[in-house]
Amino acid sequence: MGDGMKTQLVSAIHLQEVELEEKSGDNDKNKNNNEDQTFTVEDAVETIGFGRFHILLFVIMGSSNIIEAMEIMLLAVVSPEIRCEWRLDDWQVALVSTMVFLGFMLCGVLGGYIADRYGRWKVVFGGFAWSAYFSLLTSFAPSYGWFIFLRSMVGCGVAGVSQGFVLKTEFIPAKYRALLLPLASIFWMTGSMLIIILGMLVVPTLGWRWMIRISVTPSIILLFLFKFIPESARYNVSAGNVNAAVKTLQRIATMNRASLPPGRLAEPAVRERGSWRTLLSPSFRRTSLLLWFSWFVASFSYYGSVLSSSELLEKNLLCVTDADREHQVKHRHEDGLCYCIPFARSDYETLLISCLGEIALVPVNIGLLNVFGRKMSLTVLQLMAAVFFMLVNICTTMFGFTVLLFLLRSLVSMNFTVVYIYTAEVYPTVARSLGMGFCTSFSRIGGMIAPFIAQVLMSQSVILALSPFAVACVVCSLGNFFLPIETKGRALLQSS
Repeated sequence: MGDGMKTQLVSAIHLQEVELEEKSGDNDKNKNNNEDQTFTVEDAVETIGFGRFHILLFVIMGSSNIIEAMEIMLLAVVSPEIRCEWRLDDWQVALVSTMVFLGFMLCGVLGGYIADRYGRWKVVFGGFAWSAYFSLLTSFAPSYGWFIFLRSMVGCGVAGVSQGFVLKTEFIPAKYRALLLPLASIFWMTGSMLIIILGMLVVPTLGWRWMIRISVTPSIILLFLFKFIPESARYNVSAGNVNAAVKTLQRIATMNRASLPPGRLAEPAVRERGSWRTLLSPSFRRTSLLLWFSWFVASFSYYGSVLSSSELLEKNLLCVTDADREHQVKHRHEDGLCYCIPFARSDYETLLISCLGEIALVPVNIGLLNVFGRKMSLTVLQLMAAVFFMLVNICTTMFGFTVLLFLLRSLVSMNFTVVYIYTAEVYPTVARSLGMGFCTSFSRIGGMIAPFIAQVLMSQSVILALSPFAVACVVCSLGNFFLPIETKGRALLQSS
């Protein structure tokens, strides 16, 4: 081999070594860059996007609304039956609803605190098991006293179930929240319709006790499906359990056929989680106070519309101007207790049609949220609800009453959905469940008062019973206009 060829060979070998060293250096550099890169849970949720996991989440967690709706709407269906069995007066029937909401109120804040301190999943799962157990016991209640006690225990369990909304919201990308969360009202409507259909089919033949026993079935099924839902990654990060959060996010990415952002998950743990001080800090004080009142009115108006329609149908108060005198003989005994006046099939059908109103205007609700935002949507919906509460006073045909009731239920349901969304978006992860717990507790105060107006005052005057709901909606609409924070398109806060 000549000297020239040897020189060329040595040069080629040397050049190859240099190239290998450069590539190795580039790889090391890229590796170091990846190690230096970090991402947050919010980044991961947005990068993964919407996919199969979110469909599963939507179906399973949405089904929790079915359970909640069945337990609440059961009160409207069973009221005429327990009134008959235990010969109850109006205020005693109203007290049943009040006790359910009392249990909800007392456990709402506790459930929110536990969810922020120890995890959302545990609270929601426990709420399912608790409400199903005590609902089943209700069907064996030997007396009126036992009935209201057991229903208040059911209300306590439903307070835990309501934390499922927070768990669901924390997994959904920002641009999909205004679309997916209003659609959850489909599940609420399904639960309402299921209990009404059960009442129509089961109560006339087997009685109200078997209706309650059959209604527990969806809760038992859902308990087994709940294992497919993970703990919130946002909660795990706030609690310092970063490895669990990464595993959850990786699982979601795999199901959605996506990948996590490059780098490592890095967010500081927060020691003070579930503190009421966050809710009343300068950043959130006005928001919290206005939201508490907004939730009070949302529940007050929603259950007012549900129980008023039930009462109007049961006592045939449509177009009755002096209900007390005209219905004295037909509806009351000499000792002041009510006759048995069960729902007719047509009454069940009217309630079913009014339930459809809860999803009829969902496209309108989605449009309002995406175009005008959360604050303006709340303001408009409350004003419209006030108008329709007064329109229900109009003497009209059963068809006209059904249409008015249909639209009223649409508006109050839409408002409840928007206030849920706004609350889950406005508070940081460290106090989101507690914020939701406080809000739901204030809402149950409205639920506790509503029966005494809708079921007791209704017998005296229809317009007198419906006017407080309309006035409350107008005042709340003004309050919503002054909410300081708009959450449309905003990322969920991790800490305050």
